Amino acid sequence: MKVRTLKLREAHKSINGNNDINPSFCSVLWDQQALHLVTASSSDPSICIHDPLLPSNPPKILRHHRDGVTAIALSPNSTCLASGSIDHSVKLFKFPSGEFETNVTRFTLPIRALAFNKSGSMVAAAGDDEGIKLINTIDGSIARVLKGHKGPVTGLAFDPINEYLATVDSVGTVLFWELQSGGILHTLKGVAPNIISDTSFVNVVSWSPDGETLAVPGLRNDVVMYDRDTAEKLFSLRGDHVQPVCYLSWSPNGKYMATSGLDRQILIWDVDKKQDIDRQKFEDRISGMAWKPIGNALAVIDVMGKYGLWESVVPSSMKSPTEDIPSLKNSNGVLLFDEDPEPSTSGGLSEFGEDSLGESEQCSRKRLRKQSEFEDPDEDIGDELSLLPKTEPRRKVHRASKDNLDKGNGLRSTVTSTRLKMQEAFQPGATPPQHGKRRFLCYNMLGTITTVENDGHSHIEIDFHDTGRGSRLPSMTDYFGFTMASLNENGSVFANPCKGEKNMSTLMYRPFSSWANNSEWSMRFEGEEVKVVALGTAWVAAITSLNFLRIYTDGGLQRHILSLDGPVVTASGLKNQLAVVTHVSDCLPSNDQMLEFRVFDISNGTQPLTGRLPLTPGSHLTWFGFSEEGQLSSYDSKGVLRVFTSQYGGSWLPIFSASKEKKSDESYWVVGVNASKLFCIVYKSPDMFPQVIPKPVLSLLNLSFPVASSDLGADALENEFIMNSMHLSQIQKRMEDMAVACLDTTALDDEAFNMEATQDRCILRLIASCCNGDKLVRATELMKLLSLEKSMKGAIKLVTALKLPNLAERFNNILEERLVNESKGTYKSPLLNSNNRASLTADAAISKTMVTSTGKNETPEPSIAFSSPIQSAPLFIKKANKQEHEKSYQNQTVNAKTSMEPSNAEKVKKAENVIGVEVKMTGEVLKVQSQRPSNPFLKSSNNQETSKKDLDQLTSLHPSNPFKKTTH
Repeated sequence: MKVRTLKLREAHKSINGNNDINPSFCSVLWDQQALHLVTASSSDPSICIHDPLLPSNPPKILRHHRDGVTAIALSPNSTCLASGSIDHSVKLFKFPSGEFETNVTRFTLPIRALAFNKSGSMVAAAGDDEGIKLINTIDGSIARVLKGHKGPVTGLAFDPINEYLATVDSVGTVLFWELQSGGILHTLKGVAPNIISDTSFVNVVSWSPDGETLAVPGLRNDVVMYDRDTAEKLFSLRGDHVQPVCYLSWSPNGKYMATSGLDRQILIWDVDKKQDIDRQKFEDRISGMAWKPIGNALAVIDVMGKYGLWESVVPSSMKSPTEDIPSLKNSNGVLLFDEDPEPSTSGGLSEFGEDSLGESEQCSRKRLRKQSEFEDPDEDIGDELSLLPKTEPRRKVHRASKDNLDKGNGLRSTVTSTRLKMQEAFQPGATPPQHGKRRFLCYNMLGTITTVENDGHSHIEIDFHDTGRGSRLPSMTDYFGFTMASLNENGSVFANPCKGEKNMSTLMYRPFSSWANNSEWSMRFEGEEVKVVALGTAWVAAITSLNFLRIYTDGGLQRHILSLDGPVVTASGLKNQLAVVTHVSDCLPSNDQMLEFRVFDISNGTQPLTGRLPLTPGSHLTWFGFSEEGQLSSYDSKGVLRVFTSQYGGSWLPIFSASKEKKSDESYWVVGVNASKLFCIVYKSPDMFPQVIPKPVLSLLNLSFPVASSDLGADALENEFIMNSMHLSQIQKRMEDMAVACLDTTALDDEAFNMEATQDRCILRLIASCCNGDKLVRATELMKLLSLEKSMKGAIKLVTALKLPNLAERFNNILEERLVNESKGTYKSPLLNSNNRASLTADAAISKTMVTSTGKNETPEPSIAFSSPIQSAPLFIKKANKQEHEKSYQNQTVNAKTSMEPSNAEKVKKAENVIGVEVKMTGEVLKVQSQRPSNPFLKSSNNQETSKKDLDQLTSLHPSNPFKKTTH
C-alpha cells in the first residue's frame, strides 16, 4: 500500500513551564460549512481559528484562558464555541467572531472533554475530578451532575438520537448514561487502554453518525464497536497499528473511519468491509482528527501543535465520505428534559448523589429502538398511509397526533373537522390549561409568567431570565383564574375570560415598582371578554370580544377606545408601538386564513403601518411580536418566520423555514427573534407545547432565507448576500427615522460602514464562485455592487489571475465608469430604492464634503436617487485617493490637475485602507484575502478607551449621511 507524507504547519508551540519541548494533547475541528478550522493545545492557553482557504494568513487568536486548552467543541450550527482548560474553567465564545461570551462553569481539577448535544442547547463537560456536568448553554445553569467514574473522564459523546451519553475514563472504563433518567445503563470495565500516566494521550469514544454504534479504542491496538442499546460487542477494526489507538473519527456518512495510533500513523478504514484502505505516517503522534464536512479531506494535528489537511482521503473510485449522510428522525436535543414532572421521577439534581448513579440498575427495556423502527415507516409514508388496507389502532393514534402537530403549535389546534373555521384568538407565549399542572401565561425574551391551579385558586409566579435584575418577585395568589398575561420591564398585565353569573371578564395590571402605594389596578367588563393583552412604555392594551381596542395608561387611566375592523387574532407591544392582528374575512375554501395587521403609535396617536399578513398556504398564525431590534415578526404553523421591512414599500421577508431544520417528529415553539437567531423551544410528538416542569431549554437557530439550490453551489454565500442586503435596508430605515427626529446618526454610520465591508467580502467570494462556475454575466452584475474602489480592483486582479481577459476588461470598464460618474456627481448607488430620496442639511453638506476621484471637493446634491434596495452596494461612497488615479485617468478627467487638500487626502486614504482585497493564485487554490490594516475604525473589546482625537478622525472620515433630510 502506498505511504505518503503530509506537510504540517505549526499552530501551537508544545513548551512546558520550563521552556522544554513537551508533547501535548492538541485538538482540531471544523465548522459546519468548512469555512473555519479551530485548533487548541494543552500547552497553549490560546485558541486559533484558521481560514483553510488561506492557510498563509495569520489565524484569529482567542486568549482568555490562563493555562493550556485541553478541549474544544462547536455547537452543531457552528455559532457557539466551547473550550475547557487546565485552569479548571469552561468558556463559551461566539463563532466565528471569537467574541467571549461567558464562563459557564468551573471544576476543581483540569477539564479533559467537552461535547454539545444535537441542538446545541446543552454542553457536557468532564475532567480529572471524575464528575460530568450537563450545562444549559442559554443561561449557564447546571442541569445535572453525573457521577460514576473512578478515574479522570477523558472522552464523552452525545449519541445523535439524544437518548444516551457515552463516557470513558483514563483507566479504560466506558459508561452508557440514559439522558432521560440520568442513570447508568451499561458499564464496560477495562475495555479501553489505561492511559492515566500520559496526559498527551486520552481515551475517546465516538458514535457513528446514524447513532447505531459506539466506537472505542481497544486493548489490541484496534477499535471495538459496541451496540447502542445492549452494549454488546459487534466487531472490531484491527489492522497495521502496532501500538494502541489514541484517536478515532467517523466520516460524515459513517462509511469510513480514521484512526490514529501511538505508532505515529493514521489508517483509513472501510467500516463495512472492516479493512484499511489508506494510511499516512508522521514524524509525531497525531492527537486529533476531523473529517471535512463538505468534500473529501481530513484535518489532523499532532502532539507538537502542527496541523495540516489530508486531501483526497478516500480514493475517487469509492463513495465520497460526505455522500448519503444518514438523516435522524429523533434528535431534537432536549430529550434530557423530556421527563415526568412528578417529584418521584423528575430526575432532579438532589436525587442523583455520587453513589446513587454508580449503583443505578440498568434500564430494563430491550431493544425499544427496534420497536420504534417498526413504526417509523408510518412517518415516511405520510399522506399515503390512508391507502393501506389496514393499520394498527396505535398507529392511527400516532398518525392523528402527528397531523395535529403539523397543523400548529397545539395551542388551539384540533384537526378533527373539515369545516372551515377562523383561527381563534391567542396570547403569544401562552400554553393551554392542564389540570393539575403548571402552565405558561407568558413566555418571552424577558422572562416567564406561570400559573398552577390549587383548591379553587391559582398561584402565579414571575421569573426573569436575567437573574441579576434583583430579588425574585413574590408569588401571587390568583382568585380570578387568569388565562393570559403579558410581561415587560415595568410590570405585568393579566386577564381572564368571562366568568360567574354576571359573565364578567377582568383585566389587572401590576407594576414592579412605583413611588405610590396601591399602584395596582383592575378593570371589569360585563358581557365583554378580553381576548388578548399587550404592554408597552407607559400603556396597557386589551382587545375584547366586541372588537374594541382599549388603551390604558400604566396608572389605570382609560385613554382610548377604538373599534377594530374584525375579530382579533393576537397582539404584541414594544415601547410606543402596539401591533394588532385581526381577521379580514372568513377563511378561503382552501382553509387559508385572511389576516390583517396594524401598528399603532400610542404616544403620537397615529397608525404608521397597516397591511395584509402573509401566511404559508394551509397554515395559521402561531406567534407574533417584535424582534429585539424592533422589527415586526410572525411565525406560522408551517414553520415559516417572516419579518416586516421597508423594502419595496413595505414587505414581509421569509427569513427562516423550519422544514429545512426540524425533524419529522419535532416542532418549534417560538419565544423571540433577533437580527441573526430564532429563539425557540423544541418539543416532540405527542407533546403539543412545552411543559413548565422540567424547565424547558431555549434553542438558538440561525436565520436563513429559503434560497433555491443554486447552480453555483454557493447557497450559503447567496443567503449571506441577501441577509446583508436586508440588514442594510433596515439600517437605512432607522437612519431616516432618526434624521426625521433630528437625532445623531453617527453610530449608525459606523454600523452601515461595517456592514458594507462585510458585504464587499461576500460579493468577492461570490465573484470567485461565478468565475469557477463559468457564470461570467453574474460575476459582472456582482462587480457593479461592490462598494470600494479597492474591492473592485481586487475583483479585477482575481479574474486576471483566473486568465479571463474579457471579463477583466469589462471589470475595468465598470470601474472607469464608476470613477467618471463619481467625478461628475451622477453616480447612483444600487442599494436604495428610488422612492427613498434623501436630502442633506446644508451644515452636513459643508462639514462632510465628498472627495471625487479627480481630487476636487464637491458638495453633494440636495437630493440623491437610488434604485432597488434588494441589491447590495455602498451606503457610503468611499472616494479614491487623487494621487493614485491622476496617472491612469489624467486623459479622461477634466479636473485632473486640481489639487486635493492634504487633510482630506489623508482621510480618504485611511478610509480606503479599511478594507483591502488582495488576490493570489497558488496552484489551483483561489485565495481571496481580506486585509484590515491599522485604522481608527477598529473597535476592540479589550481596548475600550478611545481618544477624542481618534473619535474626531473617525467622524470626519465618514461621508455625509445620505438619509438625513433637510431641515427648513
